[in-house]
Amino acid sequence: MLNFLSITLAGGSRQTPQGETSNLKWQWLGEGILMLTPHNVYTQSVVISAGIHGNETAPIEIVNQLVSDLLADKLPLAVRLLVILGNPPAIRAGKRYLTADINRMFGGRHQNASSSDETQRAAFLEQVVVNFFDADNYSTRQHFDLHTAIRGSHHTRFGLLPYQTVPYCADMFRWLQDIELDALVMHTSAGGTFAHFSSEFCSAASCTLELGKARPFGENQLAQFKGIIAGLEALVSRRQLPARATGKILMYRVVKSLLKQHSDFKLLVADDTLNFTPFKRGTLLSEQPNDSYHVQHEMEWILFPNPQVAMGLRAGIMLVQMNETELPIA
Repeated sequence: MLNFLSITLAGGSRQTPQGETSNLKWQWLGEGILMLTPHNVYTQSVVISAGIHGNETAPIEIVNQLVSDLLADKLPLAVRLLVILGNPPAIRAGKRYLTADINRMFGGRHQNASSSDETQRAAFLEQVVVNFFDADNYSTRQHFDLHTAIRGSHHTRFGLLPYQTVPYCADMFRWLQDIELDALVMHTSAGGTFAHFSSEFCSAASCTLELGKARPFGENQLAQFKGIIAGLEALVSRRQLPARATGKILMYRVVKSLLKQHSDFKLLVADDTLNFTPFKRGTLLSEQPNDSYHVQHEMEWILFPNPQVAMGLRAGIMLVQMNETELPIA
């Protein structure tokens, strides 16, 4: 049986470009890119991506198992599905990226970066996703980009909603609640992420999912991800998920991006600071020539603190809590 991850790691996909099972047709669209179409009628087109960062292995293993179950007819397919392993060379190397972070390049930002295999990959992924959605204008569109974080977190599993000028999809929000996410973060400005690209340029209901801490292949305990695994299975088979059993999902919105704009930039937090660590009003968090940032609200929470980022990129994101009623949903 076709093994999505093994073939991708081996640099294959062209020897047997397409095939079918009793429930679906499958077709390679490129390295690490597989389209699956059910024989039966469908009303949804879904993109599930992982491996945009090559060392984030748990999502890659989750997606590979999902594809294996679909191809073995263990799981019925009821949506048109595009599955993507975003950065195969980085996956093979076990590195976040080789030259530059693909998840800062989408929305055409790759055109402003030094040319590399990764800028070319970002451009190719954009075109593949646009073509996939444009090929069927009658189905609803969803995209979930799976990641793990560099550091630990007070919220192990959380989602990041891209900035939108229109309300978020109510069905997607219910699904995010029912897969037992701990928290949901709403961006308030455009970004270069894969999920933002599919939202802005394809009008897809999109979300980046952070599923714990990055670990090497073989060190992931997939039992820890039973909520997202069950959620993805329900998503592609159009099954109903059980309602959320735990407390309400915590909601945050972005109030500040700490941009590294000088070589003397300093992020004034400990190296082992966890995601969603709170800081009180007035706390000095970053310094660089002619610029500093003190916490402006009674309490702010930091996300993705990383002073080692390249110049011009964000070294952290500051959040405030919000009520569920503040999230525009339709």
